[in-house]
Amino acid sequence: MYGVLHKPCLMHIVLVYSLVVLDFPNLIHFPSGVYRNNGYLMVSCNGGLNQMRAAICDMVAIARYLNVTLIVPELDKTSFWNDPSEFQDIFDVEHFITSLRGEVRILRELPPRMKQRVEMGMFHSMPPISWSHISYYHNQILPLIQKHKVLHLNRTDARLANNGLPLDIQKLRCQVNYASLKFTSQIEELGRRVIRILRKNGPFLVLHLRYEMDMLAFSGCTEGCTREESDELTRMRYAYPWWKEKVINSYVKRKDGLCPLTPEEIALVLRALGIDRSMQIYIAAGEIYGGKRRMSSLTSEYPNVVRKETLLEPSDLKFFQNHSSQMAALDYLVSLESDIFVPTYDGNMAKVVEGHRRIMGFKNTILLDRKLIVDLVDRYNSGSLPWDEFSKQIKSVHANRMGSASRRTVIPDKPKEEDYFYANPQECLRDPNLLRAW
Repeated sequence: MYGVLHKPCLMHIVLVYSLVVLDFPNLIHFPSGVYRNNGYLMVSCNGGLNQMRAAICDMVAIARYLNVTLIVPELDKTSFWNDPSEFQDIFDVEHFITSLRGEVRILRELPPRMKQRVEMGMFHSMPPISWSHISYYHNQILPLIQKHKVLHLNRTDARLANNGLPLDIQKLRCQVNYASLKFTSQIEELGRRVIRILRKNGPFLVLHLRYEMDMLAFSGCTEGCTREESDELTRMRYAYPWWKEKVINSYVKRKDGLCPLTPEEIALVLRALGIDRSMQIYIAAGEIYGGKRRMSSLTSEYPNVVRKETLLEPSDLKFFQNHSSQMAALDYLVSLESDIFVPTYDGNMAKVVEGHRRIMGFKNTILLDRKLIVDLVDRYNSGSLPWDEFSKQIKSVHANRMGSASRRTVIPDKPKEEDYFYANPQECLRDPNLLRAW
């Protein structure tokens, strides 16, 4: 049912939808006028690649709205991954600056006089309030910039609201994300090489298998782990003070659908969905916790499981080693071009790739209902649910969870629970009529 080779109707839908998305990079042009510099905005992004990517888009929109000069963002080097990459190591900084010229003024660094003020401590640093409307930045942040001349925002994740923003702000967020944030030529070329290798062997599915040590430790999810592994993950969780939740009931969390699917669970799901056994399965992830032992169910069901490390020579990746964000950028590029994209957890990469694939023409993205899946898996494994019924229910519940056109769910006063802007940037569709039926 879901194999690319057996879905001509899906390919037709993709071709139709591809005609109704906006024409990048000419996404939006603000009226020309006299640029008035109200000050300088420095930002320090936090988190992994895609968390920082979304934050950069927000910060550009805020800088444009406030008529301030944005300094090229600083990327996180202190998170779990300890990635020393600078902005220019991941993104084409010249393209970033020039593609937004006329919309917002961006500099690589502060002018000498302003840099001296910062060195003397004559600036203000603060984290902005999460999920804020753009008016918060006009009423609360702009006066601080005008007073101190230089403002440093030291946490930038999820600081701009999903909904209720002016249309030009939403479209500028899209312009930055889908046109201005271009990876470096080195990353782009290596990504194209991986895609060419995959394409030569036929269709491929990208599985964002978020079954890595850091995710399991952070979430407290230990399904299928040995006692020793569970203890190791618990020790790791306690070692990081900014991971606030320490005592976690893995059983309850999994039953609530709050755990990433295990390799064993996703093997059953792909088979139930009718994914052809010969399909190439590209693993977009870091090292899978438990290694070959935990991957055996998936690799025995789908023998063509590959990853960038198996498709490329070690020499190809030597400049990317110990740079998790650059490795994630490669996976991002491959994920965008896949015939099917399947995230096993709704983290930042899953959401941002989902949104980008919508912009590219609603490319096939299977959004898994984890709560229902674990219930069905447990019933199947216990023998209370036969395979045919298991497969039928998996297909039925996911028939309308394929990344097609839909409106974002808005939940007043609960922004963390509503649909994320970057997963469904509906304002950036050329034809608003597309959403009227939803």
